[in-house]
Amino acid sequence: MAFSRARRNLIAELGAHAILLTFTVIALFPVLLVLINSLKTKKAIFRAPLAPPDAETFDLIGYATVLAQGNFPFYFWNSLFVTLGSLFLVLLLGAMAAFALSEYRFPFNRFVALYMALGIMVPIRLGTVGILNLMVATGLVNTHWALILVYTAQGLPLSIFILSEFMAVVSKDLKAAGRIDGLSEYAIFFRLVLPLVRPAMATVAVFTMIPIWNDLWFPLILAPAEETKTLTLGAQVFVGQFVSNWNAILAAMALAIIPVLILYLIFSRQLIRGITAGAVK
Repeated sequence: MAFSRARRNLIAELGAHAILLTFTVIALFPVLLVLINSLKTKKAIFRAPLAPPDAETFDLIGYATVLAQGNFPFYFWNSLFVTLGSLFLVLLLGAMAAFALSEYRFPFNRFVALYMALGIMVPIRLGTVGILNLMVATGLVNTHWALILVYTAQGLPLSIFILSEFMAVVSKDLKAAGRIDGLSEYAIFFRLVLPLVRPAMATVAVFTMIPIWNDLWFPLILAPAEETKTLTLGAQVFVGQFVSNWNAILAAMALAIIPVLILYLIFSRQLIRGITAGAVK
């Protein structure tokens, strides 16, 4: 019986690895295409977009333009600060809310959980005008906090929905033993529950980080100033109404891809565990 269960677990994990590998190859092809074309001349980009750079077509003019025009290292820092700050708040507040909803029973418990889950289906961009008025009234326009607060509100519904399902299956005996030993609710949350749902946290982090890093809408509306401009918004300087600098655009895109790949490599193992958790009994 135990051997059969272990075999089913192994088959499920191998299947998840195969599926993830297939989607990784499909997803990495456009990334590889961007990287290849960012190292070529403009003529070579349009004549042979699928061909790798050679001695005649190799050119770093795009990266030189990116580093010379605008303050792209500063834009990169703005994007990194906003993304990491938003991720921290999404994971912390989402995990605490998920723990409360899954652990405690109070009036309208299910209604509150459903209300938070509705945020997944309602795009936050529908409230752009109201958000902009709110940021103007509070004096947060052209600040990092404006973006961090919006992205936190955007990521919390999915975070709470996923983490509450994982926290609901954490052993109640383990938490009861912690309470008998005199642990506070905060100690139970941080020392017992969070380590057990780490794969789910990694899954939420990956799915939350990518839309934040690649977003253009809210940086353009809430923080278009030079000192708060993100990398995605800063790359728009090379997009013209009639002529676009494709070498610089592809170079900026290649640089913007690096943090996403690093995060994926860091959390890939935890991401697989989070996806396959609960797939077999």
